[in-house]
Amino acid sequence: MWPEIELVKKENRHEIVLTGTSVNDRIKEDGLDDSLFDLTSLNYLCIHGTSITGFPDRVTNLTNLQILSLHDNKIDTLNPLIGKLHKLKTLDLSGNQLTEIPDIFDKLEQIVTINFSRNKITKFPTLMNNKKLTELNLSHNELEEFPLVCNSELTNLSELKLGQNQIKSIPNEINCLPALKILDVGSNKITSLPGNLADCGKLKEINLKQNPISDRRLLKLIDQCRTKQVLDYVKQHCPRVQTNISTNQKKGKKNQRISESADETSTVPEYKYKIEISHAKEDCLVTVSKKVETVRKYIICCVVQGVVFNESTFKKFIQLQNKIHENECGKRNSATIATHDYNKLGDGQLTYTTMKPDELKLKPLNRSREMTGRELFEKLQIEAENFRKEKKRNTYSGIHRYLYLIEGKPEFPCLVNSKQEVISFPPITNADISKMEVSTTDLFLEVTSSESLQICKNVMDNLLREMVLLFEADLKVLQIRTVDEEGTMKNVYPSKTDLNFKDQKLIQVIRSN
Repeated sequence: MWPEIELVKKENRHEIVLTGTSVNDRIKEDGLDDSLFDLTSLNYLCIHGTSITGFPDRVTNLTNLQILSLHDNKIDTLNPLIGKLHKLKTLDLSGNQLTEIPDIFDKLEQIVTINFSRNKITKFPTLMNNKKLTELNLSHNELEEFPLVCNSELTNLSELKLGQNQIKSIPNEINCLPALKILDVGSNKITSLPGNLADCGKLKEINLKQNPISDRRLLKLIDQCRTKQVLDYVKQHCPRVQTNISTNQKKGKKNQRISESADETSTVPEYKYKIEISHAKEDCLVTVSKKVETVRKYIICCVVQGVVFNESTFKKFIQLQNKIHENECGKRNSATIATHDYNKLGDGQLTYTTMKPDELKLKPLNRSREMTGRELFEKLQIEAENFRKEKKRNTYSGIHRYLYLIEGKPEFPCLVNSKQEVISFPPITNADISKMEVSTTDLFLEVTSSESLQICKNVMDNLLREMVLLFEADLKVLQIRTVDEEGTMKNVYPSKTDLNFKDQKLIQVIRSN
């Protein structure tokens, strides 16, 4: 039995990461250790950076698996029995050698994220019963047709990434995706756009660049303008075809919403609390390095101003973070929250990047000395093992439960200030230099994820809502922009589409004009 598997079995862990030269050498010689599939309590399995070419039938033993990450291997055939893992929420087979995908998704009703980018796929199965699906990434493949996802059952699909393929057209039924916010079809063979695209009411980011669009004026807009200008042009000039969601239906619903809005205005609902959003400052932003794309790609931030803590609310706020980490963040598998004293961050110019374990240096929160990332990881491992033995437990507690999330990674993600001081080491800890205290009045909030931007936004939305309820007071929130290394904006939080709470009579969101 491999030592990694033996350790997980001995300590009754629920996660395992298999990567590195030693693992790859063993796979080349004898294949995967079959005892891996006796770990029936696993909910997270990650095998990456190896020469594995397939997955055995015994995968069906892993009935509790929620996250299966097999990225950057040599897999050329996908075992259809993966479709029997009914609890699966994330399936990542990016960076492999797949050409065909079997129809495995019909029973995966809990799936949230599907990532098959960087393969050689020519056709993708129809997705129908995956109502919880949020992100589908099929970029950098060989698709000639738009995948069969344009149906009204996919009510939560908000990110559709299809760049770097051979797709020739966008279907008229694109307007059947009510939650679509991000559509990337850049670098394909699309020559024209359907007018129905303008009916995607929540679409805020669209990439159509590097396509042979025949309409020269539209092509110029795509290269020079933002999503709104492109969609306005599409609405006015591109042919529209009636689909299952007819134009009359959509107008009827729109008129109904206007009528309901008018009724609400006439009664003037009394909101209990407010969240006031101020525009992002030019001198306060987060630059995102390309290096994080393969480690922990997504980040959003904002500042909550004028907070008043006491000992009780401060303690409850820490408890709130832990609660969200357990639930909405999926025990930090999906996302991680970090909170800082905004006034300790310096000039507000931050960079989200990666560093090698021996190069990353920080004084961790509530620690007495500076450590490298590797030293901290090893120290936490020893502490975890000693504590487990002392308490005679089978599992780890606290931050020690999340060490597997960075185990074996060649570089660690980190957020640094303009002095190149590390202030955050997600998903493990913050640095002591930006430590939040009872006297803190301005909070810098950070959410990171390796899964999707939408997950980050969902977590931050929930955090801000819960803060309102915790403090029983209004919040003032300052937007923070994130940009790439060239200075092009990636996103801003909160945007106009964020903080749309269902209970509109409890919290009123006021946005600056």
